[in-house]
Parts: sequence; C-alpha cells; structure tokens
Amino acid sequence: MRKMSNSGVIIRYSEAFKLKVVEEIERGHLTITKAMRLYDIKGSATIYNWIRKYGKSHLLKKIVRIQMKNEKDKMAELERENRSLKSAVASLTLQNICLQSYVEVVEEGEQIDAKKKELMRSKLSPDHQIMLEKLMPNTRKE
Repeated sequence: MRKMSNSGVIIRYSEAFKLKVVEEIERGHLTITKAMRLYDIKGSATIYNWIRKYGKSHLLKKIVRIQMKNEKDKMAELERENRSLKSAVASLTLQNICLQSYVEVVEEGEQIDAKKKELMRSKLSPDHQIMLEKLMPNTRKE
C-alpha cells in the first residue's frame, strides 16, 4: 500500500512490514492506535485493510445482532406498516392540496359572480333593477 505524505512523498509499506504489524496486533502486543503511533502510520483504515487481507478477521469490529424468531417478523411487519402509513400521509396531503385548490377556485368564482352582478346592476335602468330584484331575490344589494 502506498500513501502520500504532506510533502508529496509516496510512502510504500512492504508485505513483510504489513505482516509484522498485523502479527503484533493479533498477538496483543499492540493495539491499532499504538501501532499507528509506533510505526507512524497515518490512518487506522490502512491497518484495518491489512488485517482484512493478512490477518484474522476476528480483530475487526463487527455488529452482531441477536434476536428472537418473532422479532424479525415484527420488524418486517412494522416496516410494512411504516410504508403504508407514509403512503397514506402522502395521499391525504395530495387530497388536502386538491381540496384547498378547489375552495380557492370556488371562492374566486363567487367573487367574479358578485362583481358581474354589481356591474350588471349598475348598467340597468332603475325600472329594470326593480324587475330583476323581483325575479331574483338573491341579487339584492347588501
């Protein structure tokens, strides 16, 4: 493996060096941090890669999950329920947006109708206005 130091020098570690470091860590003589300091190795990922390649994988950190049989089923069921609820929320959100838009359009239409009625009244003669009010009681001025 080769590394670039800050001065632009490429650092290459020999196979023997890598094996020596891994062996010392496996025997418990060094921790990964101590090996980094002792041998001036810049990153812990470098040593972890060496251990994966040359050493025993039991030294690497692993996540072990122990669970009961029914826990796995419960998790799957909860994940399905979660997806279903997210879908329902998305659907209701869209429905809400549609209803709000519908209300806005209806309100806008009513405002336009009121303006048209007012304009129509202003153009009618007084006799025609009286006749219109008799025919359509809802059109009275407020």
